[in-house]
Amino acid sequence: QVQLVESGGGMVQAGGSLSLSCAASGRTSDIYAMAWFRQTPGKERDTVAAFNWYGGDINYADFVKGRFTISRGDVKGTMSLQMNALKPEDTAVYYCAAATFAARAQGYDVWGQGTQVTVSS
Repeated sequence: QVQLVESGGGMVQAGGSLSLSCAASGRTSDIYAMAWFRQTPGKERDTVAAFNWYGGDINYADFVKGRFTISRGDVKGTMSLQMNALKPEDTAVYYCAAATFAARAQGYDVWGQGTQVTVSS
């Protein structure tokens, strides 16, 4: 009932920047929180940043703090991730995710298809 689509991935040299966007469709009123995750095959999935739409602060992982910034969209369910000073270790598939009110106690239950970010040295 909620779908997510992310875009903006690509290839960039170390020190460069990329901006990712995420747009929700369907019953966006069901969304409580949204987040960005990233994962490299064979490694664990990491939370990059997360927030809720009801007064919560944006929380950033230590490894991106000061470099990445979430911007909340004018419409609930839309957001972007500005990534600056990219490092080769930032290379991963980046996922947009949402937690509906029904899944708030369990975690994120809606996921985008993922977009590849590759940072060359």
